[in-house]
Amino acid sequence: MICAGCGVWTDEPRVLADGAGTVLACVSCGHREPFRRLPLFALTGPSGTGKTTVGRLLVDRLRDRCVVVEQDLLWVGALRDPSGDSAAFRRTWLRLAASVAQNGRPVVLCGTVAPPQFETWPERVLFSDIHYLALTCAPEVLRARLRDRPAWRGWDDGRIEEMLGFNDWVRATAERTSPPMRLLDTTQAPVAATADVVARWVRSLLPR
Repeated sequence: MICAGCGVWTDEPRVLADGAGTVLACVSCGHREPFRRLPLFALTGPSGTGKTTVGRLLVDRLRDRCVVVEQDLLWVGALRDPSGDSAAFRRTWLRLAASVAQNGRPVVLCGTVAPPQFETWPERVLFSDIHYLALTCAPEVLRARLRDRPAWRGWDDGRIEEMLGFNDWVRATAERTSPPMRLLDTTQAPVAATADVVARWVRSLLPR
């Protein structure tokens, strides 16, 4: 994040209240510029629960209020570094989503993420709230969906069991994360119906 006043880069953005609005303040020179501090919506959950498919439908359902983005678009190159819980990947998405939000529309980010992977970074200050909705499904259904994926996606038995463990963790701890995650079971729900529920959830939390 580069200051428009002095040109210094900072890894720890600073957002302040300034009268009726908010400003992005440079920690080096004090330069201030108007900043839209909007919510971020994380449509999360294990692989195979429908995030990507639902996300495609959300584009049309939320086109008047939000920008819907697939998180895996940036799962490339150096950003795939697993050290530090993929820190570069998480922080890059927070910066990008905040930049998109300066156009006046919050981002709905579709991809696997848990609150600790976003809430602990300095970029968290760029958002008023981060709302989490986790798609889940019955373990036997999730296992079948992942096994049915094309071979090039690499879903062997070990990886499938790992994802089933994450599914169990999400279902068991959603109410205890900070902030908590809302759960939505997709075991039997048609994709369009799931997209309708997600769209209503987003709209209910948008700034008035």
